[in-house]
Amino acid sequence: MMSVTGEFYQYLNGELVKFDHALSDPLSVADSWLVSNGMVRAFERHAKRFSGSISDPISQQQMPEFLSQVKELTPVSGDWFPRIEYREAQPPGQRLFLRIREAPSRTKTCSLYTHQDQDTREQPFIKGPDLSLCQKFRRLANLRGADEAVLVSEEGYIADGALSAILWWEGDVLVGPDDSTNWLPSITRELVFELARQGGYQTATRAAKPNELEDLEVWSLSALQGIRGVTGWGDINLGQHRFLAPFRKRLELLSASIKD
Repeated sequence: MMSVTGEFYQYLNGELVKFDHALSDPLSVADSWLVSNGMVRAFERHAKRFSGSISDPISQQQMPEFLSQVKELTPVSGDWFPRIEYREAQPPGQRLFLRIREAPSRTKTCSLYTHQDQDTREQPFIKGPDLSLCQKFRRLANLRGADEAVLVSEEGYIADGALSAILWWEGDVLVGPDDSTNWLPSITRELVFELARQGGYQTATRAAKPNELEDLEVWSLSALQGIRGVTGWGDINLGQHRFLAPFRKRLELLSASIKD
């Protein structure tokens, strides 16, 4: 389970100020990224995804200064996992929030569990509204000895990890779910596909069921973890990690100072 504790701020009158009240309203939009000793990967892309999901004109007007202050408040020593939030139930002009959280532990590999119940996300293409539900899906996978849940369509095709994106290698082709299933637009997936193409590899998308990934190299991607090699997925025999180490290294090289 991912903690949401940490320093909490609300953007009021042009400034991020400490906020110490409990909020019962649901998240409308959220985004988060790893900051390790002041270095962050694709901050601007996360900011664009976040702002692109918000139609409120007042919040849009506040966005540049809000994001600037988010950068200023982010510590440059240690590992952190800040989260920006938009809460539509709050009064106009008071809907932007920031949580400064310590980064949870990270690993190079993980195991998966295919979620057996229906994918009940209400807004699968926006990060935020379904976060609590996805955390519940992951906890159910944890109870079954896995690190992450994989959501599938009614037909059984891979859609998304509960809190990650799923990719796999078919020979020298990097593949991800196509648009026949509901997957959250993932910044890390976008970056990894770009790295693959820059490295001369082909990329593709297609509908695939978990058992079709037998003997293939499978990855789980997220802003927190980067690329994790999947070592177990129920009774599916997975392939070796031929590409994991070099791609993890290339992804790390994309980091830049949060203060830039």
